[in-house]
Amino acid sequence: MNAARQQTWAANTYNEHARFVSDLAGAVLDWLAVRPGECVLDLGCGDGVITADLARAGALVVGVDMSDSLLSAARALGVDARKMDGEALSFVGEFDAVFSNAALHWMINAEAVIAGVYRALKPGGRFVAEFGGHGNVAAVVTAMRATAMRRGGDQSIAGPWFYPTPHAYQNILEQAGFAVKRIGLFPRPTLLKTGMAAWLMVMRAPFFEQFGPEKAIVLKEVEDLLRPALCDVQGNWTADYVRLRLEAVKA
Repeated sequence: MNAARQQTWAANTYNEHARFVSDLAGAVLDWLAVRPGECVLDLGCGDGVITADLARAGALVVGVDMSDSLLSAARALGVDARKMDGEALSFVGEFDAVFSNAALHWMINAEAVIAGVYRALKPGGRFVAEFGGHGNVAAVVTAMRATAMRRGGDQSIAGPWFYPTPHAYQNILEQAGFAVKRIGLFPRPTLLKTGMAAWLMVMRAPFFEQFGPEKAIVLKEVEDLLRPALCDVQGNWTADYVRLRLEAVKA
């Protein structure tokens, strides 16, 4: 199984340790500038918090995700949330906009994702998204890979994500038929209110689980490697986030 596909989500732990993901979506939502009556697809809707906000703004929204736990949380908010693989979208010409926040880096086959987004849009429809870009959590991944190398573990599980440069992603978009209006990288050092260990176990549990009964020891080793760079003198942890944000139009 693809290392990214091993990731599982629980709505309660996501809400406790990763709520900042939706809380920091203001800039990409500004780029979306949703209008009442628009049909919008939220690709990788997660627990539906943003999806529900779009609906309250007057949009007709469908959310798709692959996590049963997160889909249940989204449906509890009244979201039309459906289980669907982002690399195999089945919609054809249904949406004025496709929106995605902090999800596309989990979808490794970017060409398949973008082709599905293109099919899902009406002519002239827009694709607005933000996700991990080149350099995202580079220090965190390096610490995990170094620890795996020292212990003979699988380094690939440390960083299964797709973090492209704007140039590389723009090429994929244009090859699919999109006209790119704007795209760029945005560094976003992000305070981890519940700490680095909690973030690591939410985002990369499969990496630590490969070490079996030594999981907790390996977690501490990774944390110790990161402490000089990402933890301040008061014990506050920051993740070295870099986001790629884009707006493209179906030509």
